[in-house]
Amino acid sequence: MFTEDDLLALSGLQHLVFCERQWALIHIEQQWAENRLTAEGRVLHERAHEPGDESRGGVRICRDLMIRSLRLGLSGKADVVEFHPQPEGADRPFPIEYKRGGPKPTRCDEVQLCAQALCLEEMLSVEIPRGAIFYGQPRRRMEVEFSSQLRAETEGLAERMHFLYARRITPPAVYLPKCDHCSLFDICLPKSVGAGKAVEDYVRRSLIHAMSETVGEEPARVKVSMRRTAKTAKIAVLLITWRRASLRWSCDAAPAQHFVRHDARRVPGARGRDGAGAAGSRT
Repeated sequence: MFTEDDLLALSGLQHLVFCERQWALIHIEQQWAENRLTAEGRVLHERAHEPGDESRGGVRICRDLMIRSLRLGLSGKADVVEFHPQPEGADRPFPIEYKRGGPKPTRCDEVQLCAQALCLEEMLSVEIPRGAIFYGQPRRRMEVEFSSQLRAETEGLAERMHFLYARRITPPAVYLPKCDHCSLFDICLPKSVGAGKAVEDYVRRSLIHAMSETVGEEPARVKVSMRRTAKTAKIAVLLITWRRASLRWSCDAAPAQHFVRHDARRVPGARGRDGAGAAGSRT
């Protein structure tokens, strides 16, 4: 069980399913940027969160309802929760999540809705078998059944989210086609700092961009100039390395040569004073 201070944003589950790095940038590093897609989604949620409850045909409708689960360590708001009367007396909650566009290839929306149901079940001690997602494109509800598989997936993702948050882990960037639609693209830089991308490549591209703005030339011309400069620099490094190696070899070889000459003066038959004395002592 978690405490109130340990609760993480329930909405983060959707970010986590879409991309763990996106989730970390938003919820750990507190980064955010808005594009057309996020703006449209925000407007849709603002309409769903209009204050005031109402009743229609015996169904009580609550908007912008605060929910939480100490078991999963989640808290957030449900866009709309309908309370349907039941024959046994207690009203059954029916959570509804509002989304722009249409159904997505991943189950990120279903996971977020299921998490809302799990929170309501814990708070109200009731069983919630299903809910619905209202998509802005077709402008209709898509009913979602909270199966045991979806529940287990949601609980596993909540655990994963707490694992990453506790260790403050921001996963590395990996570019995928879906990255082009992410509002954090310019912050994440998946094409520049993604897995397998050398740091020197990123620095080189940044340097080319900065130099092109400074000197007012096209990046392609700056790149050619840098390539020529780098080639010249490599040649200079090779010459310096060769010169240092030659000097080191000369320093290492000098004592040995001196030692050979010193011994030669003591070899029998060698010229010089020591050699003559040695030769004259022979009988």
